[in-house]
Amino acid sequence: MDTDMSKKILVTNDDGVYSTGIHAAWKSVSDLGDVTVSAPMTQQSGVGRSISIFEPLRITQTNINGINVNAVAGTPTDSVILGIFAVMKEMPDLLLSGFNIGENISTDTITTSGTIGAALEGASYGIPAIAASIQVMEEGDKFDDNRNYQHDYDVAIKVVNRIARKVLEHGLPENVDLLNVNIPHHAKDNPDIEVTRLARKFFKTDVEERHDPRGRPYYWIAGELIVDEEEGTDVHAIMNNGNVSVTPISLDATSPIDFSEIEHLL
Repeated sequence: MDTDMSKKILVTNDDGVYSTGIHAAWKSVSDLGDVTVSAPMTQQSGVGRSISIFEPLRITQTNINGINVNAVAGTPTDSVILGIFAVMKEMPDLLLSGFNIGENISTDTITTSGTIGAALEGASYGIPAIAASIQVMEEGDKFDDNRNYQHDYDVAIKVVNRIARKVLEHGLPENVDLLNVNIPHHAKDNPDIEVTRLARKFFKTDVEERHDPRGRPYYWIAGELIVDEEEGTDVHAIMNNGNVSVTPISLDATSPIDFSEIEHLL
């Protein structure tokens, strides 16, 4: 199918421009429109939707593995802002953030993931957004040098291509600003896809205290994965069923309760 150059697509991530995941993300939408890549110059996992407001930002235009990229010396959110307002100078028809190396599931990651933070920034301008992540088998893979990460992205590319094509054609449903897509590590062709809700937790948080050579304490935030969550959640779909999880996310985090239920607290 010929590329529809009238469609403008912005691709970003939080693992940095050298990650193999962003190359795969570009491939997943390269036949759908005119693609611009604007992403952090270095690894930015875990920064959420943070924004640089106290220092200037620079963009380095370069070519990585045959793809022209705009490497931003800042956060994923910075990369989206500069990608739209300094590079493209127009609103894209779609924003794709990913592929993150490491699953982004549950409320634990929705507010901490730079991948999702970048997608939320795009969504805040009314741009249909997709955040895409792949499950890893070893937690350490999330933090290694992702330019050398080996993974067969073919299934993930096909899944995101199909979703992105339909989003470009039809847009997102009302009250949906972002689709959070997670693909199991061992996903096969034509994998089952579940529409899910966010699980409450994915990490059992722990803090390890250690001591430096002078005996002074320092701390590592750590913890174990919670792999057993309720059916219908993203954690259950990925960790228990081995299915692709697609979670519709809204920017409006207001609780849907009847406000009269909190009047007694006021």
